Amino acid sequence: MLRRDYLVRMIEEMAEVIGKVFDLKQQRKTVEALWTLDELFQRQFRFNSALLGSLSAKDIVDLFRNGELIEADKLQSLARLLKEEGDVYLLSGQSDEGTVRHMKALHLYLVAGLNGGDTTLWNLDGEIKELLRLLKGYRLYSETEQLLLRYEEAAGRFDLAENALFRLLKNGEATKEEGIAFYERLLSLNPHELERGGLPIEEVKEGLDEVHRDYA
Repeated sequence: MLRRDYLVRMIEEMAEVIGKVFDLKQQRKTVEALWTLDELFQRQFRFNSALLGSLSAKDIVDLFRNGELIEADKLQSLARLLKEEGDVYLLSGQSDEGTVRHMKALHLYLVAGLNGGDTTLWNLDGEIKELLRLLKGYRLYSETEQLLLRYEEAAGRFDLAENALFRLLKNGEATKEEGIAFYERLLSLNPHELERGGLPIEEVKEGLDEVHRDYA
C-alpha cells in the first residue's frame, strides 16, 4: 500500500510537470522545457539528463535492478520522461538527440511491460505504440528488437512479433533455431488464437518453411 501511494504521488508530480513542459513547448521555449525535465529527473530519480544521455538503455535498466527483480513501475515512469525529453529535442531541431531518447524510452517500456509493470500507470501499451510510430524507419537496437518480439508475442499480436523476428533474422541478430522455436510455440496454440493474433495457422506454417529454407 505504501509503495502504491508513493507511485501515485510520483506520477501526480510528474503529470503536473509534464503539463508545464507542454505549455513551454507550445511557446517554443525548449531550453526551459529541458531544464524543467532535468530538475524532475534529479528530484524523482537522482539522475540528471546528462548521465541518462550517456548511459545505454541496458545500463539504465541495471540501475533499477535489485537482484533478479526490476522496479518496473519506476522504470516506465522514467521512460515517460525520456520520451517527453525526446519530444522537446525534436521540437528544437536536434533530431539525433530526440531519437536516442525515444529509443531508450521504448527499451525501458518494453522491459517494464515484460517484468510486471502496471500497464495503467502511463498507458504502457499506448506509449509503446506511439514510440514505434515515431521510430518508424529507424533500425532498432538488437536487444530492443528482441524485447519487442517477446512483448508482442506475450500480448498475442503474433503478426507483429513475426515482423520483429524477420527483422532480426535479416540483420543476422537472431538464429535459425530461434526462428524455428518461435513458430513451434505458435503451432502449440489454438488456431482461433492465432487468427485473433493476426497470424492464421497457414501463415505460421509458411513462416516456418521460410525459416527452414532461407536462413542458415
